[in-house]
Amino acid sequence: MRKLLVLLSAVAMSVVAQGAMASAAGALKMVEIDNSEQARQRGVEIVVSTCMMCHSLKYIKFSDLTEIGMTKEQINNLLEDQDINDRMMSLTPVEVRKESYGKVPPDLSVMAIARKKGPQHIYTLLTDYYYNEEEETDNHLFPGIKMPDALAYADAESDEERAEIEAQAHDVASFLVWAADPSAESRRTIGTYVIIYLIILTALLYLLKRRIWGKIH
Repeated sequence: MRKLLVLLSAVAMSVVAQGAMASAAGALKMVEIDNSEQARQRGVEIVVSTCMMCHSLKYIKFSDLTEIGMTKEQINNLLEDQDINDRMMSLTPVEVRKESYGKVPPDLSVMAIARKKGPQHIYTLLTDYYYNEEEETDNHLFPGIKMPDALAYADAESDEERAEIEAQAHDVASFLVWAADPSAESRRTIGTYVIIYLIILTALLYLLKRRIWGKIH
C-alpha cells in the first residue's frame, strides 16, 4: 500500500511539474495549415536552404518531391552535392552539428506528427523568438532552446517583416505535414473509393436478399 501511495505521489508530482513547464512556455498559435502544393513547394525551398544546414529528413528522397507537384528541373535547382535520388540529408557533418548544439539536431521527417498539434508547434516555434535581457535570442515556446532563430523573427522590425516571416513559417509547417506522411492524400482518395464501393455492394446485396426471400415467401 505504501509503495502504491509513493508511486501515485510521484506520478502526481510529475504531472504538476509538466503542467508548470507547459504554463511557463508560450502558448501555441493555432493557425490553419495550407495543404496546397504551392505552400508545400515554397516550404521545401525554405527547408532545404535554411533548415537542412542542421536538420535532415532521412525518410524523404528528393525525387519524392514530384508528389507535391515539383518538376525534376525544380528539384535539381534545390540540389548541391546531392543526387535527385538521394535522401534529404544535411550536408553539415554530424560532428560539427553535435559540437555546435551539444547533440545532433533532430530529424524533421516526422516532426509534424511527433506531438499533438505538431504543425502548430512548428509554426509557433519559428515565430516565437525574441531577445532576452542579455540580448540573446530565446524562444517563448521552448525557453533556453539551442536552435538558432532560423528565420530571424526576433530581428523583424516591422509588421510587414513579421508577416513575411510568419508566411515562411506557415509554408515550412505545410511541407513538414506532407513529409510526415506523404501517402496520406492517396490513402484518403482510396478510402473514399472503398467506402463508395462498400455502399454500392451493400445496396446490391440488400436487393439480392429481398429478391431471394421474396421467392421463398
